Amino acid sequence: MCACYTDESSFEAITEADSSDHTERLHDDKPRPYLCTVCDKRFVWKHHLTRHSMLHNTGNVYSCNLCEKCFSCQRNLNEHMNIHLDKYKCTECGTRCYSNRHLVVHRRSHSGEKPFECTVCSKRFVASRNLVRHSRTHSGGKLYKCRVCDKAFGDCRTLRHHMRIHTGDEPYMCYLCDKTFSRCRDLNAHIRIHTGEKPYRCHMCDKAFNRRDSLHTHMRVHTGEKPYKCSLCNKAFRDNSNLWHHKRSIHNNN
Repeated sequence: MCACYTDESSFEAITEADSSDHTERLHDDKPRPYLCTVCDKRFVWKHHLTRHSMLHNTGNVYSCNLCEKCFSCQRNLNEHMNIHLDKYKCTECGTRCYSNRHLVVHRRSHSGEKPFECTVCSKRFVASRNLVRHSRTHSGGKLYKCRVCDKAFGDCRTLRHHMRIHTGDEPYMCYLCDKTFSRCRDLNAHIRIHTGEKPYRCHMCDKAFNRRDSLHTHMRVHTGEKPYKCSLCNKAFRDNSNLWHHKRSIHNNN
């Protein structure tokens, strides 16, 4: 992908049903006080103008006329427009994807299908990119290092999200309560608290959730999987929070 707008060019963002277009279009009726002096395009938020201005340095700016996103090549703009046109829309939850390939991956969040399996630990994934990222945990291939705390990551997108811990940057704002978030997917999940939407449904008991990771944790009730093991007594748990409470209450681990 050649888009400079990193949230849109990230395949992971689509596999996790985190398309930021859901939130961008909600701001269409708001004033746009931030003006680009190069192309006269206006923006709701200052950080959107800052990000847009960087694209003028590439000499190839392709702007969406329906929202505030810009791209460095026509192909990415064309794929982005599919979201506005509802060309690839999930019939179960309404999530809009920018290609049929990404829609196929998204549908696995409803079916629970994970066709990509790690040959080392047998952990399974909905997308091949996720498997590649996971495989680096076995090989030690963490190529992206934080310049502040030296923590290393297997991909640049995760490093970008991590850097917001140090900078305090929370560029995604809820249009209903003004709460801000460092990641678009966290904002989308938060908005579902207001709307009551629960698009992630268990195919075994029909229970529904507003976050994809909540569905994954719930599925362990059916599979019996307990991947979080206490290093002190080997007791295993379905999620990390239960392990944390166990260590505090049983082992006095503060």
